[in-house]
Amino acid sequence: MTDALRPMTKQRLYEQVLERLRQYVAEGGLRAGDRLPPERDLAQRLGVSRASVKQAIVVLEVQGLVEARHGGGTYLVRDSLDTEPVERMVERRRRLPDVLEAREALETKLAELAAERRTEDDLAAMRSALALMTGEIEAGGHGVEGDRLFHAAVTAAAHSSLLAEFMRSIAEQIAESRTESLRQPGRPSRSLSQHRAILDAIAAGQPRQAATAMRRHVRTVAKVRLLDWEPGEE
Repeated sequence: MTDALRPMTKQRLYEQVLERLRQYVAEGGLRAGDRLPPERDLAQRLGVSRASVKQAIVVLEVQGLVEARHGGGTYLVRDSLDTEPVERMVERRRRLPDVLEAREALETKLAELAAERRTEDDLAAMRSALALMTGEIEAGGHGVEGDRLFHAAVTAAAHSSLLAEFMRSIAEQIAESRTESLRQPGRPSRSLSQHRAILDAIAAGQPRQAATAMRRHVRTVAKVRLLDWEPGEE
C-alpha cells in the first residue's frame, strides 16, 4: 500500500513560528552569538502559546541553529535560521535508527579487520584524516570532512571489497548520520578522541579492542537530539 494519498495536513503552528523567527533574524541582522527574545515575549508578540514557541525552539536546537542555555536564554549558533523543512526532519528521524544499526554492524567488523590487515599507508591515511579533523575543529567547524576521511580510511584498511561495497551503498545515509551527530554540542571533540582510540587499537594490531572502540563510537553517534524529538500535531 502506498501512503501517497494520505490525508493532507495543514501547516503546524510551530512551523509558522519558525518562519516568523527566520524573518526576524534576517530583518534584524542578527548574527551567531546574539540572543533571541524570551519565549514568553515571543509568544505574546506572535499571538501564540508558549508551547508553540517552545516546539519551534526545539526544532531549531535539533538542527543545530540555536543553543538554549538553562536559565540563560536562547542564542544563535549561526548567522541565519534557514531551517530544514519539518517533514524532511520527520523522514530522517524515521530512517536514522536503521542507518545507525547498519553502521554499528559494518563498521565494528571493519575496525576488527583493519587491526589485522592494515598497512603503513593505511595508518598514514587515518592519521592524515585526524589531523584534518583537528584543524577543522580548531577553526570552529564540526570536523565533518576529517570524520568522513577517517572512516573511509578504516574501511580501506580492512581490505574487504564486499564490506566496502556495502558501505558505499549507504554512503548518503551515513553522511546524514555524521552531520546529525557532529552538530551536537561538544560532539566534534568527543568524536575526535574516540577516533584516536580506534586508531591506537588498529595501529597496535588489536582486533578486539579496535572493534570495541568502534562500537563505543558508533553508539555515541547514535545519541542525537533528533531521536528524542517528537514532531507533534496541532
